[in-house]
Formats: sequence, structure tokens, C-alpha cells
Amino acid sequence: MKHVVESTAAISEYEFVSPARLCQLLDISRSTCKRRRLEGSWIEGIHWVKLNSRTVRYNLPMLKDLLANQGSLVTHQRAIETYLGSLLSSQKQKRKSQKAV
Repeated sequence: MKHVVESTAAISEYEFVSPARLCQLLDISRSTCKRRRLEGSWIEGIHWVKLNSRTVRYNLPMLKDLLANQGSLVTHQRAIETYLGSLLSSQKQKRKSQKAV
């Protein structure tokens, strides 16, 4: 059970914020935020997620890392791999061993 707790803790490190909050925290305009998303500079499922047809949330730690790496996806790749590995869907499930009767 400890493994599940660690995985959940890793996921909680990733904060998803509204476009308004992201723009405030990164000091960018809403048009820049939307443009980066639509032109593909920010990857769906990594840097942002669509909750429904009208609601988008941004992965703040991942975008901060991308900014710190000056937009280079090559140097940002390690953070992407770490994020994807922290998702519960990426965790291997423990198989219950079946004992022969």
C-alpha cells in the first residue's frame, strides 16, 4: 500500500491552474497563453489538459520547467518523462499470485 501513497504524493506535486492564474504567475498575456497552446508549443496532456469544450487547465510545474529551459523540449524531456512516470496510469499493478490448490 505504501507504493500507492508515494504515487499519489508524486501526482500532487503537479498543480493544474486556470488560464488567468497561469498568466498571472508567469507574467504572460492570455493571448500568448492561448497562442502557445494552439500552435502546439505546449503539448496537450503534458503542459495542458482540456476538461471540457470550454475549460482548459495548465500544468504549472511543467510550464515553469519549460520556461526555465528556455523553451527547449530537448532539455525539458527529462521533466516530461518524470511527469508521465508519476501518473497512476503509468504505474504497474501488482499481480496477485495464485497458489496451486
